[in-house]
Amino acid sequence: MTTDHQDTDTTILDTDVLVVGAGPAGLMLATELRLGGAEVVVVDQRPGPTTESRASTLHARTMEILDSRGLLDELGTPPCEPRGHFGGVPLDLTLPSPHPGQWKVAQTRTEELLQRRAAVLGADLRRRHQLLSLTAEDGVEAEAIGPYGPVRIRARYLVGCDGEDSTVRRLVRAPFPGKDAARELLRADVSGVEVADRRFQRLEHGLAIAATREGVTRVMVHEFGRPAAERGGAEPDFAEVTDVWKRVTGEDISQGTPLWVNAFGDANRQLAHYRHGRVLFAGDAAHRQMPSGGQALNLGVQDAFNLGWKLAAVVRGSAGEDLLDSYHSERHTVGRQVLANIRAQVELLLGGPEVEPARALLTELVALDGVRQHLAGMISGLGIRYDVEGPEIDSGAHPLLGRRLPDAWLEPAERGARRRTTELLRTGRGLLLSLDGDGAPALRATAAPWSDRVAFVADRPAAGGPLPTGQALLVRPDGYVAWAGSGPAGLARALTRWFGTLAADD
Repeated sequence: MTTDHQDTDTTILDTDVLVVGAGPAGLMLATELRLGGAEVVVVDQRPGPTTESRASTLHARTMEILDSRGLLDELGTPPCEPRGHFGGVPLDLTLPSPHPGQWKVAQTRTEELLQRRAAVLGADLRRRHQLLSLTAEDGVEAEAIGPYGPVRIRARYLVGCDGEDSTVRRLVRAPFPGKDAARELLRADVSGVEVADRRFQRLEHGLAIAATREGVTRVMVHEFGRPAAERGGAEPDFAEVTDVWKRVTGEDISQGTPLWVNAFGDANRQLAHYRHGRVLFAGDAAHRQMPSGGQALNLGVQDAFNLGWKLAAVVRGSAGEDLLDSYHSERHTVGRQVLANIRAQVELLLGGPEVEPARALLTELVALDGVRQHLAGMISGLGIRYDVEGPEIDSGAHPLLGRRLPDAWLEPAERGARRRTTELLRTGRGLLLSLDGDGAPALRATAAPWSDRVAFVADRPAAGGPLPTGQALLVRPDGYVAWAGSGPAGLARALTRWFGTLAADD
């Protein structure tokens, strides 16, 4: 339990998990930890949610995650664009999901939403706190400076969610292989200008992008052959943006009023290990990439969603530490795949005339539905398939094994209203879903010892839906299917792997 007391002039806190960073990944992690019963303290240098116009896209899988925790009503119905891109080549992102496409949600709004939920669930959020040092042996002890003086935080685990320039990563000296930025895009939000919308327009001298919403125009520009500048952490001047924009497009936007100016490069790095003993990493602290197609924020939120329930189970004592190793193996693999697709996109976006043949070929290929679905699944997160059985899912395995549980309607076996599978995930517990509607006594009996961690539901799938009749699915709290079968064979082993040993076995 979190305690707060004074030792001379130092505030001392004790908690299960210390999360460093209150961006989307850190706040999502805090909500999942609290939902799983872990005490959590979050520290962040900023006074509140970001006020900068950073990430503005939520992909389908992230929207499904928010839906599975009952957060979409509060988010409302943001604008949705079914079309995305791969390296600037238009790509239809429509796939089977209740939330296909790209949802336009400002990062400020995403952080506000997650911060409110974290607070309701009881997370201890400490703003204006800068991490200074940490040691990690049997537990973690961290030193921070807050607005009222020094703070010492003792925790069982620490998770660095503190962004691409992570202090936690530096203090742990975690290997972060990859490459630094060689090229960059300049970006600005500008009022008082009138320029035509441009969607990845490749001109003779560079790439230009422009879109106007609610009177504010976002421009992004790259001049072919221009290397990334050494900025020392500072942002570019608006004059630099206007100069490059004019050289690339011939247009003068210097009369506009800059609301925000930023540059981002094509650095591409990933931690060798997402877990360093008692210290773990999620979000941009674990991987650094150009935010092509809005993948960066979504990748971080999905890291946190994978880690939260696992870390909560470990600190509660219902699971062993090997469950945390599955976080690294699952999310490091996904991160590596995303960083690879972003490297390919960077070449297609920022390469000069030499990449035009590859762009022409890709334009032909995305017209093939198999290619389109593969790329759309990669970008949206809907194509993820975790290796839940190891060492590799057999090609003849159940088609849902390792994949997310589809959003589908269920017909109750007894009297009651129809309900969606997504609604069954809102408690943050596991789910054993028997789809024969008869209660499957053998399945129920097998899962009974885990009833404090796994809910048992016996419903029939609605006709014509994506779920198989006469079978059962074991679903993890993050919505991924960990076991599938028509009888109890293998169920106890899967329950033990993902939900821990029983008290009598400890």
